[in-house]
Amino acid sequence: MIEKFAVVDTETNWNDEVMSIGVVIADAKTYKKMDSRYYIITPEYRVGGMYSGELRLDGEGVHIAERKQALREIGQWLDTNHVRKLFAYNASFDRNHLPEYAGYQWYDIMRLAAYRQYNRAISDTADCYKTGRLRCGYGVEAVLKMLSKDNRYSETHNAVLDAEDELRIMQLLGHGISTYDIAVVTGKRTSGSIWE
Repeated sequence: MIEKFAVVDTETNWNDEVMSIGVVIADAKTYKKMDSRYYIITPEYRVGGMYSGELRLDGEGVHIAERKQALREIGQWLDTNHVRKLFAYNASFDRNHLPEYAGYQWYDIMRLAAYRQYNRAISDTADCYKTGRLRCGYGVEAVLKMLSKDNRYSETHNAVLDAEDELRIMQLLGHGISTYDIAVVTGKRTSGSIWE
């Protein structure tokens, strides 16, 4: 069986409620995308938010559902794919907005991407703390520009497209999945499905 992981991204409305969730499943050895899901949460998306213009309500593969249904369906899909590890950029933000997924293992991509020791694209002249972490300029857009050397790249703030970009950061960093053990955000998932 292919070991898989998922990259998760959320966008929130003006009330700091999740209005969209994007999830990409990838092969843990090759980091190749295998599948993805995109949910717009109703009625929360109707409140509006900074990135409402990027929701793409009529896009291909868009699911519009209430939060409980969306999280149940995503959870069942993750379970069917034997996914136990969730990755996100600044993972504590997404984890805190998805407490229903607290039982999964969460990993923060930023904990490698923002550090000179793990990101070869950080220049010797970059302003870093003694720990090796960049003092600024370590958001998804800045890091992906740095790694890909594509200064035209612009983060969309669409949850599923951003999850794909975060997977791309992992691909470009080039570290094996076990390297992310230093980036654990929460404990192990309990046995059995929480969606039964």
